Amino acid sequence: MLLRLLLLTCAPLCEPAVLLLTARPPRPTEGTAVTLTCETWLPPQQADVQLQFCFFRDDRALEPGWSRSPELQVSAVWSEDSVSYRCEAQAAGSTVGRSKPIQVQVQRVSVYNVSLETRPPGGHVVEGQKLVLVCLAAGGTGDVTFVWYKGALGLTLETKTQRSLTAEFELPAVKESDAEQYYCAADNGRGPCLSGLVSVTVAVPVSRPVLTVGTPGAHTVPGDVLQLRCEAPRGSPPILYRFYRGDVALGSSPAPSGGGASLNLSVTEEHSGNYSCEADNGLGAQRSEAVTLSVTVPAGDRKRLTLVIVEGLLSTLGLSTAALLFCCWLKRKVG
Repeated sequence: MLLRLLLLTCAPLCEPAVLLLTARPPRPTEGTAVTLTCETWLPPQQADVQLQFCFFRDDRALEPGWSRSPELQVSAVWSEDSVSYRCEAQAAGSTVGRSKPIQVQVQRVSVYNVSLETRPPGGHVVEGQKLVLVCLAAGGTGDVTFVWYKGALGLTLETKTQRSLTAEFELPAVKESDAEQYYCAADNGRGPCLSGLVSVTVAVPVSRPVLTVGTPGAHTVPGDVLQLRCEAPRGSPPILYRFYRGDVALGSSPAPSGGGASLNLSVTEEHSGNYSCEADNGLGAQRSEAVTLSVTVPAGDRKRLTLVIVEGLLSTLGLSTAALLFCCWLKRKVG
């Protein structure tokens, strides 16, 4: 009698339910969401039974496990999620049905429109500064492998794989030899996509210049033409050179294509002193060491100079005496 009663009570639960699992969309793109729905058909006598559902990925339960919701949303799927899925339903702790497994095919999108950008922008950087090469893809899904190349022949600099459409390669301290053309490639397994070439220019600050003083003879005497030559061993053009005697500016001379520059002076006795020059290409000025110049007046020139001075003094004295006598005569005549 008791066994019969148990059978009558269990009968509505023992008849299996029909479960059908669907996925929306059925062929999702990598990185997009998928909704799994477990549709259930129950016998009329089980219409009021409270069911719980669980979704499985290759026979492994998906979070959050058993729940009363017949739907499960997966926030993002990737190519490795292209496996079989199924669902189960239970009532009062007993399984009442299982769906047939379905296959979800996750679609991968090839990377496209790859470009290379630089920081600082424009590819203009000063020697010693940091340069960042940024490789960007306009679209694509999945893990992307980025490769950076130097020069038209494609010297490989760096390779990175990450689930992103942007990656960076950094040169912490740029050298003059890093002035070159660069490009990058991005590949998510569907074939590489290349960027265009980007030119990088490296501006070199001027080094300390060297001042040389050239004269026609062994000694510098008044009347000589003095050439001041200033040249910085390193530095990107254009360079502006300035020349000084002490702290007095004598003039300037440009070097549009680099190299050195000169300034010519006609020597007088006042040109004795310390000379220096300065080089400046807009990245910081550098000044040379001082060069001392002594202007020698020859002995014959000194005698001629003394005679001219004495003659000048006598002429001045004679004129003064004549003027004085004239004044005395005029006074006597008037008085």
